[in-house]
Amino acid sequence: MEIWINPACSKCRGALDVLDAEGAAYTVRRYLEDVPSAAEIRELLGRLGLEPWDITRTGESVAGELGMKDWARDAEARERWISALVAHPVLIQRPVITAEDGTALVARSAEAVRDALGRGGPTAV
Repeated sequence: MEIWINPACSKCRGALDVLDAEGAAYTVRRYLEDVPSAAEIRELLGRLGLEPWDITRTGESVAGELGMKDWARDAEARERWISALVAHPVLIQRPVITAEDGTALVARSAEAVRDALGRGGPTAV
């Protein structure tokens, strides 16, 4: 599995602690440094079963600067949201874990991390 993290995030550190305690095999992606492409974001959204606005940290200052709270949340606006996530990866909810079964989840709790572990072994977005 792969986990997208921001090392400064307590939820990310907590997720790593759970993975380590469970002896899980995983790869870390520091997505603020290794920024996902638009294609990777689209693939991740498919795996999550979500739309880009569902994984956007709208409380971040850059979201306010962009006026994202007023952006449409429909098919026509989808690419605008994806472009914003690529340009400003700090807007991506974290941590995100991919699973062997082809799914992914935003793992903001220990229970969610354990759910990801139950979905299978190593894979990556």
